[in-house]
Amino acid sequence: MDDMDVWPEVEKAATDKRRELVLQGPAVDTRISSNGGISPAVYSLRLLNYLEVSQCPSLTEIHEDIRQLTNLTSLILCRNKLGSFPDVINNLKALKVLDLSVNNLTVLPEGLSQLKELNTLNISCNSLEVLPDGLSQCTKLATINVSKNRITAFPAALFSERLDLLSSLVASDNLIHELSGDVHRLPALKVLDLSNNKLNEIPCHLSDCHKLKEINFKGNKLSDKRLEKMVNGCQTKSILDYLRGKGRGKQGEDDADGGRDTDKKKRQQQRKRKEKVAEEQDEVEDLNKMVVRVLHVSDAATELTVNVNAEVKDVRPYLVCCLVRGMNLKFGNSLKRFLMAQTKLHDDVCGKRTIATIATHDAQLLKRPLIYDVKPPTQLKIVPLGRKEMTAVELIRQLQLEADEMRKQKKRQNVTGLHKYLQLLQGKSLYPCLVDAEGDVISFPPITNSEKTKIKKTTKELFLEVTSATSLQTCKDIMDALIIKMAELNKFTAEHQEETGSDGDGDGVLEPPASSEASSQLIVQQVRTVDQDGNLKVVYPSKTDLSNDISNLTVIW
Repeated sequence: MDDMDVWPEVEKAATDKRRELVLQGPAVDTRISSNGGISPAVYSLRLLNYLEVSQCPSLTEIHEDIRQLTNLTSLILCRNKLGSFPDVINNLKALKVLDLSVNNLTVLPEGLSQLKELNTLNISCNSLEVLPDGLSQCTKLATINVSKNRITAFPAALFSERLDLLSSLVASDNLIHELSGDVHRLPALKVLDLSNNKLNEIPCHLSDCHKLKEINFKGNKLSDKRLEKMVNGCQTKSILDYLRGKGRGKQGEDDADGGRDTDKKKRQQQRKRKEKVAEEQDEVEDLNKMVVRVLHVSDAATELTVNVNAEVKDVRPYLVCCLVRGMNLKFGNSLKRFLMAQTKLHDDVCGKRTIATIATHDAQLLKRPLIYDVKPPTQLKIVPLGRKEMTAVELIRQLQLEADEMRKQKKRQNVTGLHKYLQLLQGKSLYPCLVDAEGDVISFPPITNSEKTKIKKTTKELFLEVTSATSLQTCKDIMDALIIKMAELNKFTAEHQEETGSDGDGDGVLEPPASSEASSQLIVQQVRTVDQDGNLKVVYPSKTDLSNDISNLTVIW
């Protein structure tokens, strides 16, 4: 039997010299069941840098010939029934993303620790009892998800200064009985989820993780009942303040045992460093400062709330929104610069929309309330930017044709940006969308916005949304980056006089912004997202958001 005949996707990838291959769903699973595995021809596609084989319960093993795919940067083998992975993974030295979630793994290959470029590891929903000791050798790791396994303890080496990029550690629904105080050695840690484990204590040193924004210890029987109450209320700041207070108390006990002078000296040094940083920040001239003022929900005359349908959980579950006023789009090329900045964010921090998607709307054109919903592809109708009304099926078909044509014209050997994010919806029976009160779809992530709420030079208030299938913190981080970029652009517009008509709009009259702070200050109004029962899911921005260490950014709460 000719494997290339059986696997048309593989044949096409070989013929077109593609760098990306996605195999998923019932049709592929039937072939895997019949052939006893995936086509051996897959392992001959040595140009591949992205390989995904998912949602195939008949897939129980991967052949060791996978070691031939040395150009792989992303390997996605989720929602199968893999019982093991061959110990040749160390050959995949370019690998950056490894997703082995929702399988039947009981052990990980030892060679995993030799993946020096690895930044994302997802091994959730397996039957693992231990993690490799050598994970700290993967010094570029930024995200680790080991939730829903049988892990009883973290390897001591995991809490190492070498992992100075690790920002998200998710280990919920395991059997972990202790969290080492050495966790404070992870300087970039922002998200820590240890909910539903066997913890009795939370180490005081956790409060030394200065970038920590989101912690979850729910479902643990803590000996400190006051702390347990805070944990159940998800009060991240209160928890860290409480732990910091306990740490000071413990430090006092240690002082009494003879460590007083050493600790006092350390505290003095820390205080001096903080004072020096504060002095340096005070020396920044007012002209160079960017000001972002946060308007709380309770202060808003007309509160905006987004209702979230429960069904988005299985499609694209994470959503963060806010309103922004004071963004000057009228003068010169300011609107063009803003749109170009959004595109750059999509290409960079959003990973060409594969990590998250940004959408911007003219808030005055929104018909409230808004619902974040899902619809079948044939029933989701939208007027895409610059196009006529069509269904999601028609739009994706059109975009696919355009992407293929673009590849041919440029003689590209790898996938285009269009190809990458179009594939995110493959195999899904429902598509995510943001719907207004008139039933119109105003956003279809990660594909497009609606012409109905398109921003223009005259737009005075913007509604911003960030959606993702990765994590809530990812949405928040990208929204932070967007707002900071908007502040930078606003400052630039305020400081440079430009003709109103220089980008094809307006009458060409020189009309500079009034001046400095009044015209460059952004006002960000909090927006809540709630579930169908009205329970709060998230409010953005919260006190832990917009806390980037940028010397010339001032956030007024």
